[in-house]
Amino acid sequence: MPPDRGNLRFYFDESLLGVGKAVTIARRDTIHVGHPLIEAEFPLGVLDTEWIPRVAKRDLVVPLRDRRIRTKPAELLAFREHRVRAFWVAGKKDLSVWATLARLVHRSPEVERIVATRGPGPWFMAIDEGEVAEVTLPSDGQSHDRVRDLTDQVLREHTYTMERLRDL
Repeated sequence: MPPDRGNLRFYFDESLLGVGKAVTIARRDTIHVGHPLIEAEFPLGVLDTEWIPRVAKRDLVVPLRDRRIRTKPAELLAFREHRVRAFWVAGKKDLSVWATLARLVHRSPEVERIVATRGPGPWFMAIDEGEVAEVTLPSDGQSHDRVRDLTDQVLREHTYTMERLRDL
Protein backbone atom coordinates (compact mmCIF):
# COMPACT_ATOMS: atom_id res chain seq x y z
CA MET A 1 0.00 0.00 0.00
CA PRO A 2 1.88 3.12 -1.17
CA PRO A 3 1.89 6.35 0.84
CA ASP A 4 -0.87 8.84 0.05
CA ARG A 5 0.95 12.09 -0.85
CA GLY A 6 -2.05 14.18 0.23
CA ASN A 7 -2.40 12.61 3.68
CA LEU A 8 1.15 12.26 4.99
CA ARG A 9 1.52 12.71 8.75
CA PHE A 10 4.81 11.05 9.77
CA TYR A 11 8.36 11.36 8.44
CA PHE A 12 11.15 8.94 9.46
CA ASP A 13 14.68 10.31 9.14
CA GLU A 14 17.81 8.22 8.59
CA SER A 15 18.22 7.43 12.28
CA LEU A 16 15.16 5.12 11.95
CA LEU A 17 15.35 4.29 8.26
CA GLY A 18 14.72 0.55 8.60
CA VAL A 19 11.74 1.12 10.85
CA GLY A 20 10.51 3.90 8.58
CA LYS A 21 10.57 1.56 5.59
CA ALA A 22 8.51 -1.03 7.48
CA VAL A 23 5.98 1.51 8.74
CA THR A 24 5.68 3.07 5.29
CA ILE A 25 4.58 -0.33 3.96
CA ALA A 26 1.96 -0.65 6.69
CA ARG A 27 0.60 2.92 6.82
CA ARG A 28 -0.42 5.26 4.01
CA ASP A 29 0.28 8.38 6.13
CA THR A 30 3.96 7.67 6.63
CA ILE A 31 7.06 8.41 4.55
CA HIS A 32 10.80 8.01 5.06
CA VAL A 33 13.93 9.73 3.83
CA GLY A 34 14.89 8.49 0.38
CA HIS A 35 11.41 7.19 -0.49
CA PRO A 36 10.76 7.55 -4.26
CA LEU A 37 7.73 9.77 -3.58
CA ILE A 38 9.91 12.42 -1.86
CA GLU A 39 13.45 11.47 -2.86
CA ALA A 40 14.14 14.72 -4.72
CA GLU A 41 13.33 16.77 -1.62
CA PHE A 42 14.48 14.25 1.02
CA PRO A 43 17.37 12.21 -0.44
CA LEU A 44 19.50 9.85 1.64
CA GLY A 45 22.22 11.89 3.29
CA VAL A 46 20.14 15.07 3.57
CA LEU A 47 21.39 17.20 6.45
CA ASP A 48 19.18 17.57 9.52
CA THR A 49 19.20 21.33 9.05
CA GLU A 50 17.85 20.82 5.52
CA TRP A 51 15.07 18.31 6.22
CA ILE A 52 13.82 19.94 9.43
CA PRO A 53 12.30 23.03 7.72
CA ARG A 54 10.93 20.89 4.86
CA VAL A 55 9.21 18.50 7.28
CA ALA A 56 7.81 21.42 9.27
CA LYS A 57 6.45 23.03 6.10
CA ARG A 58 4.55 19.79 5.40
CA ASP A 59 3.39 19.66 9.06
CA LEU A 60 4.82 16.16 9.53
CA VAL A 61 5.55 14.51 12.87
CA VAL A 62 9.06 13.03 13.16
CA PRO A 63 9.83 9.73 14.89
CA LEU A 64 13.61 9.48 15.30
CA ARG A 65 16.42 7.76 17.17
CA ASP A 66 19.20 10.38 17.09
CA ARG A 67 19.48 11.28 20.76
CA ARG A 68 21.80 14.22 20.10
CA ILE A 69 19.64 16.01 17.54
CA ARG A 70 17.95 18.04 20.27
CA THR A 71 21.25 19.24 21.72
CA LYS A 72 23.14 20.20 18.56
CA PRO A 73 22.91 23.99 18.31
CA ALA A 74 22.02 24.21 14.60
CA GLU A 75 19.42 21.43 14.84
CA LEU A 76 17.97 22.82 18.06
CA LEU A 77 17.63 26.23 16.44
CA ALA A 78 15.89 24.64 13.43
CA PHE A 79 13.55 22.62 15.70
CA ARG A 80 12.53 25.77 17.55
CA GLU A 81 12.30 28.05 14.53
CA HIS A 82 10.23 25.59 12.48
CA ARG A 83 8.18 24.27 15.43
CA VAL A 84 8.89 20.58 14.81
CA ARG A 85 6.98 17.86 16.62
CA ALA A 86 9.14 14.81 17.37
CA PHE A 87 9.02 11.42 19.06
CA TRP A 88 12.41 10.08 20.11
CA VAL A 89 12.70 6.31 20.58
CA ALA A 90 14.54 6.52 23.90
CA GLY A 91 16.83 4.08 25.61
CA LYS A 92 20.34 3.65 26.89
CA LYS A 93 21.16 1.16 24.18
CA ASP A 94 20.16 0.96 20.56
CA LEU A 95 17.25 -1.35 19.83
CA SER A 96 17.00 -3.62 16.83
CA VAL A 97 14.69 -2.60 14.01
CA TRP A 98 12.20 -5.21 15.23
CA ALA A 99 12.31 -4.06 18.88
CA THR A 100 11.95 -0.41 17.81
CA LEU A 101 9.02 -1.26 15.56
CA ALA A 102 7.37 -3.22 18.39
CA ARG A 103 7.81 -0.28 20.77
CA LEU A 104 6.30 2.17 18.28
CA VAL A 105 3.34 -0.10 17.54
CA HIS A 106 2.77 -0.70 21.27
CA ARG A 107 2.85 3.05 22.00
CA SER A 108 0.96 4.13 18.86
CA PRO A 109 -2.33 4.90 20.70
CA GLU A 110 -0.44 7.31 22.98
CA VAL A 111 1.42 8.80 20.03
CA GLU A 112 -1.85 9.37 18.16
CA ARG A 113 -3.44 10.95 21.25
CA ILE A 114 -0.50 13.30 21.75
CA VAL A 115 -0.44 14.33 18.09
CA ALA A 116 -4.20 15.02 18.22
CA THR A 117 -4.17 16.98 21.49
CA ARG A 118 -0.74 18.51 22.01
CA GLY A 119 -0.95 21.20 19.38
CA PRO A 120 1.82 22.86 17.42
CA GLY A 121 5.50 22.42 18.20
CA PRO A 122 8.14 22.66 19.06
CA TRP A 123 7.87 19.65 21.29
CA PHE A 124 9.96 16.55 21.80
CA MET A 125 8.56 13.35 23.32
CA ALA A 126 10.53 10.32 24.46
CA ILE A 127 9.10 6.86 23.85
CA ASP A 128 10.72 4.50 26.33
CA GLU A 129 9.79 1.09 27.70
CA GLY A 130 7.29 2.38 30.21
CA GLU A 131 5.79 5.58 28.85
CA VAL A 132 5.71 8.43 26.40
CA ALA A 133 6.93 11.57 28.15
CA GLU A 134 7.92 15.08 27.14
CA VAL A 135 11.62 15.91 27.08
CA THR A 136 12.43 19.55 27.72
CA LEU A 137 14.41 21.10 24.91
CA PRO A 138 17.54 22.90 26.11
CA SER A 139 17.17 26.62 26.60
CA ASP A 140 17.54 28.92 23.64
CA GLY A 141 20.73 30.34 25.15
CA GLN A 142 22.86 29.02 22.30
CA SER A 143 24.20 32.01 20.42
CA HIS A 144 24.09 32.30 16.66
CA ASP A 145 27.90 32.60 16.72
CA ARG A 146 28.12 29.15 18.32
CA VAL A 147 25.89 27.77 15.56
CA ARG A 148 28.18 29.27 12.94
CA ASP A 149 31.25 27.82 14.69
CA LEU A 150 29.75 24.35 14.48
CA THR A 151 28.99 24.50 10.76
CA ASP A 152 32.30 22.81 9.96
CA GLN A 153 31.42 19.96 12.31
CA VAL A 154 28.04 19.46 10.60
CA LEU A 155 29.69 19.42 7.18
CA ARG A 156 32.23 16.83 8.39
CA GLU A 157 29.41 14.63 9.72
CA HIS A 158 27.54 14.95 6.42
CA THR A 159 30.65 14.00 4.44
CA TYR A 160 31.20 10.99 6.70
CA THR A 161 27.57 9.88 6.27
CA MET A 162 27.77 10.20 2.51
CA GLU A 163 30.97 8.14 2.45
CA ARG A 164 29.28 5.42 4.55
CA LEU A 165 26.27 5.38 2.22
CA ARG A 166 28.52 5.02 -0.83
CA ASP A 167 30.18 1.99 0.82
CA LEU A 168 26.82 0.19 1.16
